[in-house]
Amino acid sequence: MVQCTQPPPQLKLPESKITEPTDDENQDLPPKPEKRTRMHHIERHRSCVVTLSDIELNGLQPRHLHQPIEISPGGSQCSLHEETPTDTNASHRHAIADAAWEALKRSMVYFRGQPIGTVAAIDKSQGAALNYDQVFMRDFIPSALAFLMKGEHLIVKNFLVETARLQSREKMVDLFKLGQGVMPASFKVHHRNPTQKTESLLADFGETAIGRVAPVDSGLWWIILLRAYTKWTGDNSLAESTNCQRAMHLILRLCLSEGCDTSPALLCADGCSMIDRRMGIYGYPIEIQALFFMAMRCALSLLKQESDADFVNHITKRIQALSYHLHSYYWLDFQRLNDIYRYKTEEYSQTALNKFNVMPESIPDWIFDFMPSRGGYFIGNVSPARMDFRWFCLGNFIAILSSLATGEQAEAILDLVEERWQELIGEMPLKICYPAMENQEWQIVTGCDPKNTRWSYHNGGSWPVLLWLLVAVSVKLGRPHLARRAVELMEQRLAKDDFPEYYDGKAGRYVGKQARKFQTWSVAGYLVAKMLLDDPSHLRIVALEGDSHSRAPFLKRSNSCP
Repeated sequence: MVQCTQPPPQLKLPESKITEPTDDENQDLPPKPEKRTRMHHIERHRSCVVTLSDIELNGLQPRHLHQPIEISPGGSQCSLHEETPTDTNASHRHAIADAAWEALKRSMVYFRGQPIGTVAAIDKSQGAALNYDQVFMRDFIPSALAFLMKGEHLIVKNFLVETARLQSREKMVDLFKLGQGVMPASFKVHHRNPTQKTESLLADFGETAIGRVAPVDSGLWWIILLRAYTKWTGDNSLAESTNCQRAMHLILRLCLSEGCDTSPALLCADGCSMIDRRMGIYGYPIEIQALFFMAMRCALSLLKQESDADFVNHITKRIQALSYHLHSYYWLDFQRLNDIYRYKTEEYSQTALNKFNVMPESIPDWIFDFMPSRGGYFIGNVSPARMDFRWFCLGNFIAILSSLATGEQAEAILDLVEERWQELIGEMPLKICYPAMENQEWQIVTGCDPKNTRWSYHNGGSWPVLLWLLVAVSVKLGRPHLARRAVELMEQRLAKDDFPEYYDGKAGRYVGKQARKFQTWSVAGYLVAKMLLDDPSHLRIVALEGDSHSRAPFLKRSNSCP
């Protein structure tokens, strides 16, 4: 038996003392979507019943790499310095992982000597830092998950504690006082007196953000992260602390407050989430609704239920109503599209099918070709006389992780991704939304935003950070071949391009025209994706099992996962 040693890395990247396990380099490439075999169908059907309990009980372990290569006496000889394709691929992956960990460590922010978060980007080539030198709530989520999975819990705990304290500050925009439950979009460490080394935290609740919009998603992500920290560490003391219990109460009371709405969905302004510029998502965007659903479910496992039974009951009823609403009016598949196409209008009764009086003529032409025979997704928005048929990645993947989507719907969403791989993945994962707006529609909806031109930034741009969500849902549904395919695609360019913020172009071929390099959540998203593939048991901190409180709609829907 002869062992083939690995050649030196072919990719010149910074070294790090932290090494990251890599994928099984002997995996075959997955079949193309259009060439499905019978075994693929069998695997997909069996995956419908995979649960987080299965992953934990079966004790799935990370794949072990660099196993000795056995050469039979009659086989081809392998010298100690011979380079094999497998070794080259493994070295390439190791180099990318090392560079990613090094970049993540460099992005860490310290407050009074303790790690508290990571900056949005560490691109020194750009002139003005703008607000990329701040710690963003949503941007820190993949960083926090990477640190948790690596066993570095302190930075996540400090982040949760300090942001809960920032929430209690008075928040003013002009002469208007924001609700107590609003969490900051971002914060930075301010050195008041460098000689005396006195530091304080300056938070942005939307008063300095582009568009002056408060971040609706920040508080929802905060609850989700608190649950992830508690689940991973087994430490309930932080979640049970007075400050954290108060923070959850304030966030959810703000979201659950009564108004004039007839919908259980959360009403939002444009630019209130990851898509933080004008993109026509005002109303009831699927991203916010899915995060709201997941945050409420996480809160039920963290709140001291005996101390406020009425509040817990209020959350439970809202979960039921929101689940019913989204299943009934947001879900779209081939049959549902055909039903909407045949809608009658001006229906005035309790039994009306077209409850929002959507005009069939408003259905965009592209959706008829985009919708495959099998597959489906939650559309972007529903409001009076309006259905936003665009695909939004984050909202649909959070719907799977939170179990808002039923088992059949979750499979249908991944079916759609597989069937429309070129459109949604292309050459660099992953489209934030599809399709892009252009020409007059772009002018009217975005206000001629030069950053959101077609197939750029939020308008159909490709965002590497979304990779971890694709991997998480693929692992949850027992379809890791999709995850590996996307990871391998990303590894071809991500590190060479210095971990950019986003890519431009219909296929995501070009580094974004205003993209920052060494964007921290691009780095962290890749690391989390790798760790989820290497050890599927990590999924337990980002995914929820099915919920008995959710209610499926009574309306007839097509069967998207036969």
